[in-house]
Amino acid sequence: MNVPAWLWIATIGGLLVLLAVDLVIVDRKPHEVTIGEAARWVVFYVAVAALFGLGLWYFSGGQYATEFFAGYITEYSLSVDNLFIFLIIMTTFKVPAIHQHKVLLIGILIALVMRGIFIAAGAALISQFSWVFFLFGAFLIYTGWQLARENHDEEEEYKENLMLRVVRKVFPVTDDFHGSKSFIKLEGKRYVTPMFIVMVAIGSTDLLFALDSIPAIFGLTKEPFLVFTANAFALMGLRQLYFLLGGLLEKLVYLSIGLAVILGFIGVKLILEALHTNNLPFLNGGEPFHVPTIGIEVSLSVIVGVLAITTIASLLKVKRDPDAVKHIGADAHHG
Repeated sequence: MNVPAWLWIATIGGLLVLLAVDLVIVDRKPHEVTIGEAARWVVFYVAVAALFGLGLWYFSGGQYATEFFAGYITEYSLSVDNLFIFLIIMTTFKVPAIHQHKVLLIGILIALVMRGIFIAAGAALISQFSWVFFLFGAFLIYTGWQLARENHDEEEEYKENLMLRVVRKVFPVTDDFHGSKSFIKLEGKRYVTPMFIVMVAIGSTDLLFALDSIPAIFGLTKEPFLVFTANAFALMGLRQLYFLLGGLLEKLVYLSIGLAVILGFIGVKLILEALHTNNLPFLNGGEPFHVPTIGIEVSLSVIVGVLAITTIASLLKVKRDPDAVKHIGADAHHG
């Protein structure tokens, strides 16, 4: 896929314009996001992603468009798992409801920049060393296995990561929020507010999730442009999904199992491709293995199918057994 520099610039510029408009709307009048408002924004961002995919189909053909849609759906579904952690962070820091939208917007912008760096590094590795797919595949299978065997009955707590601890050491932090301000001067001394800390928490936590989601999407497409845009559209629609799902998020009791299956499936796909294109001298004398590979259409069908089954099974389980609901961040939306 030959992507000229102007298309990269236009795409990134368009994404930044969308984020800027969103930020202006939020900053102009901070408010608690309603279900209806969140639903409209989710539909808008999904529609923009769909139009982008159809544009790819028209200009570059069905293969790249299908790869984009498979990548977008995978990234969006893996990002939903992030929302559990976002809920816990919002609750831990007692973020006022009217400021949660801005926190998510800036936090996700930080995440997008860091993911961009990750994607560039991953693309450079893949172009130089095809055997990286063996590592990516094994890592995804391991991550899926870990996700499947997690104890989801335990109450989750947020533990501050290294980046947050460094920020706290470098900058003095106020005890209370000061409106939507991230920085403030008190008695001539500059402080950061909990608002800034939460934004860093959201952005840096997402980077940890990128450790499995980016290898996963490289298992669906090797095109850096498609990897980046699928990530960007998934992240941009994510914060609206946070407000829209609300209580529904806690009812997706089998989500982690579904995501574990998807990660394991993509891990197997990557290893099959690595075997199919093998050039490691200590494996089969450096010759490719004659193994079947999994096409992108099959991948897309499996991903959508697993997500549909997971969602339906979760809702049926909760309907039969209301106590199965995950009680996390129950008061996150009320600050």
